[in-house]
Parts: sequence; C-alpha cells; structure tokens
Amino acid sequence: MKKQPVIAVIGAGALGVMFGQRMTQTLGPQRVFFAADAQRAARYAAQSFTCNGAACTFRFVTPQQALPAALAVFAVKSTGLAAAIETMRPFIGPETLVISLLNGITSEGELAAAYGPEHVLYCVAQGMDAVKDGPAVTYRNMGKLLIGSGTGARTPAVDAAAALLLEAGVPCEIHEDILYRQWSKLMLNVGLNQVCAVYNVPYRGVQYPGTARDTMLAAMREAQALAAREGVTLTDADISAWMKMTDALNPDGMPSMRQDTLARRPTEVELFAGAMRRLGEKHSVPTPVNDMLYRRIAELEAAY
Repeated sequence: MKKQPVIAVIGAGALGVMFGQRMTQTLGPQRVFFAADAQRAARYAAQSFTCNGAACTFRFVTPQQALPAALAVFAVKSTGLAAAIETMRPFIGPETLVISLLNGITSEGELAAAYGPEHVLYCVAQGMDAVKDGPAVTYRNMGKLLIGSGTGARTPAVDAAAALLLEAGVPCEIHEDILYRQWSKLMLNVGLNQVCAVYNVPYRGVQYPGTARDTMLAAMREAQALAAREGVTLTDADISAWMKMTDALNPDGMPSMRQDTLARRPTEVELFAGAMRRLGEKHSVPTPVNDMLYRRIAELEAAY
C-alpha cells in the first residue's frame, strides 16, 4: 500500500493556523503537522489554539523526530524565515516540494538557495482576512493559494502540489503567470498593509473615500510604475480588482502589518516600502508616498 503524502507547516500565525486547521480537519493529524523546534513545540502544545471558535487539534513535530514531507508550507513572517529554514531542513527530502505564504517577492529565492530550486514552487496567498489574537484565529474569507513554477510552464511538481492542497481542502489555483501574480499582490500589500498600519484602521478605514483610501491608491500606483521598470505590467484594471476585493473584506478585519503594530511586533516594512524605495533608487523613480509610509512605520516601531 502506497504511503499517503504528508504536509509540514511551519509558522502558527494567522495563516498557519487557518490553513493548518483546514488541512488537519480534512486529512487528519497523521498527515498534517507543524514543524517546530523543541522549545517552540512545547510552547505551542501548551496553548489552546482555536480557529473561528473551534478547538484545533494540531500535531507538533520537532526536527529530531523528522521524516521527509511531501509538501512543506512556510507560513512565517519574513523576520523568522532564516530560522524557519533551518528548523524545516530535516523535513526536506529528495522529493519534497516547498511553498511560501510570505508576502513580497523574495522568499522563494531564499528557499531555493537553502534547499535547491528544484524543490521550490512560487505561491501567492490572496483574499484572506484572518486575524490572530493570542492563540485564537478568526476569519470570514479563507482566500486561496495561487501556485506556479516561476518559469511560465506547468510542471508535474505544480500539478502534484495543487492536487495535494486541494485534497487537504485548501482552495488552490495553478497560474503560469505566477510572477505577475506575485507582483500584483505586492502592489496590494504596499497599499493596504502599510496604510492600515500607519492610519491605525481596520479594513473599514480604506473601504470608503478619504485620506487613507487615497494614500493606499497612491502607494499602489508607485508600485505599478516600478513593476513596469522591472518588466512586469500591472494595469489600472489590476488596481480596480484589488480595490473591489478590499471592499469585500470583513470591515472589522485587518492586514498582518496592522496586527503587528498593535501587538508591538517588528513589521515587514522592508518587504513593502523598503522594496519600493530600493527599486526607486535603482530606476531613478521617486517614491514619495512609500517614503512617507516607511518613515511612519519606522516611527511606530521605534515607539515600542
């Protein structure tokens, strides 16, 4: 009898818990587990994780107990990626596929450098509104994962990963233009994540006309201009589609960066405004809105 493939998740933040709960409920804890070092596994095991009010029955596995997984899902923040790579390393076998739910456009390169590019697929997590408060995660929209090879070709590895995710109950779509999708999501985050953090508002704050919504649109247009310099075409229709998606989110929900500032955690500003500023310098394109957002977020973090 062929052994059933297992999924390893690392990171018990909002997305890790939300997707981990869905996959565990669908496949069972023998096929889905969280990878964690011994200290973190003990801390997680002592918590009572819930997802939309339902108790989570997660299994935590340490590197000392590791067996190769069919799919490794990185659901950590960028500030924890380097440590997560080392924790997950014993779980990466010759045929393990790796996806990253991280924001931005850089984590796949870091994972490929660590494990080899043959293991790494490109992924965009979009449309979710999960919020984590202590061990409790709530969401109204699970969103979906978009995956692709990054080469423009549909490969057996992409098909295998998508089939396993769908089997696990995770909404998933294959996209051959995944690099465009990553840039499009980055454009959204440059606006939505940063503006909600700087203006200290939930999604409601950008769903209606006003300064916050105007700033969000202006930041996204700076990203649009820089994407063009990098050879990626993001259209006004893309911006309109993201605004429509934003307007459908739970008004009381909030993006990850506002969750970070409220919890006084380091943010992913370097993935957003930081990346825009660096690209602006590279292409001699002014980025005044992202300069302002970068400065304001730095001030928030300094006040911790």
